[in-house]
Amino acid sequence: MEKALIGKKLGMTQVFDEKGNVVPVTVIEAGPCPVVYLKTRENDGYEAVQLGFGDIRVKKVTKPLAGHFKKQGVAPRKTLREFKLAQDVKVGDVLKADLFEAGEKVDVVGTSKGKGTAGVVKRWHFSKLKESHGSGPVGRHGGSIGACSSPSRVYKGKKMSGRLGAERVTIQNLTVVKADGENNLLAIKGAVPGPKGGIVMISSAVKA
Repeated sequence: MEKALIGKKLGMTQVFDEKGNVVPVTVIEAGPCPVVYLKTRENDGYEAVQLGFGDIRVKKVTKPLAGHFKKQGVAPRKTLREFKLAQDVKVGDVLKADLFEAGEKVDVVGTSKGKGTAGVVKRWHFSKLKESHGSGPVGRHGGSIGACSSPSRVYKGKKMSGRLGAERVTIQNLTVVKADGENNLLAIKGAVPGPKGGIVMISSAVKA
């Protein structure tokens, strides 16, 4: 990937484009992201750039991480993520929201909202039975799961009720509507995964 930043989702709003059309956007506090560490093939077995984001009190940093930050001469950061960047950077460089430009295509990765335990209708969009005239209290049940005489077991991956959400989600080819480097804000067209305050990763689109 060419560019990448770590950010925090602030919420959604709407802006007007040059034609007067309403554009729904997600506002993200993107950066500043200092380069904390450069991983090399000789030392780590692969190449990557480690970026930091968000302030944290020194007393809340674990001793191993405190030593890591101290060795690199970088102030402690709450969130660390690794990216394979095409651009040349060095430890201590700070990447800001103006790294991206309006009109640029990006991919956004985040953790979706956790919704707890859900049934098959909400989780997998199963069809419901009619809920009147004798169907009984099974209108939202999942039906047979295959544990009869054949195959006498439940196949792995069978769609059943269970935990919904709280998983890594990637939205591809979103458009940057506005990039404000002074206030470290990005306005991205459409919705991005996660709740308000959730950590997201913005990077150059791989399928643009």
